[in-house]
Amino acid sequence: MKRFISILQFMTRIPINIDVGFDDEFHKTITYFPLVGFVLGILLFIIGTVSNILFDPFITSILVTLGSVILTGGLHIDGLGDTFDAIYSYRDKEKMLEIMKDSRLGTNSLLAIVFLILLKIGFIYSLINNNLMWTIIFMPVIGRLGVIRLTYKTVTPREKGMGNLFIGKATTSMFLTAILYTMALIILVAKFVFNSSMTLPILASIIVIILFNQLFKNHIYKKIDGVTGDILGCSIELGEVIYLLYIYLIIG
Repeated sequence: MKRFISILQFMTRIPINIDVGFDDEFHKTITYFPLVGFVLGILLFIIGTVSNILFDPFITSILVTLGSVILTGGLHIDGLGDTFDAIYSYRDKEKMLEIMKDSRLGTNSLLAIVFLILLKIGFIYSLINNNLMWTIIFMPVIGRLGVIRLTYKTVTPREKGMGNLFIGKATTSMFLTAILYTMALIILVAKFVFNSSMTLPILASIIVIILFNQLFKNHIYKKIDGVTGDILGCSIELGEVIYLLYIYLIIG
């Protein structure tokens, strides 16, 4: 329980004033990544439900997207921006790593963030109009399950970095445990709470997101020979959009 609270404090801005102390095996919190996403998903669903009473679906989709940014403190969006600035600068590996550390906002970063937010708003708007707002619950879950692939048998090109807490630290048992309880959460919520025929398609999104992160990992390795903390954050944001796109195509 302490490790779950610890990673919830680390990955979100949810105010939890509990001192869990120092954990020299903090990397084991990787197992709880999707569970952190589930907490975020429930909060986003609540935000969406309340907003939908007060506002139209378009404004609701904006508020849900805004809620996602506020709840995470923009941590992963920052990683998305830094990644796009660096990886698509078409420089050498060392220069790319240097660009990632630069706090300034480049053109690639700005465009990536803007289009990511627009895509999220658009897809969420579509889900609301199709009475499937509850599927938003699994957007942060699937995004954080997928990123575990980038912490499993990977290396980092940096000696120091926040991402080094997790990169290459996931074990097979951690990965499988996360997959299994994610499946259980999907079945519990989709099948037994919402009694939905979307249960199997949402379960299949696990395969989609792992495949995406495998391809993403291969692409990044060709650029910088490893994974950084910014890449992890970028993966979560892209994974959430991939999930929304997948659900959109299923219902379309």
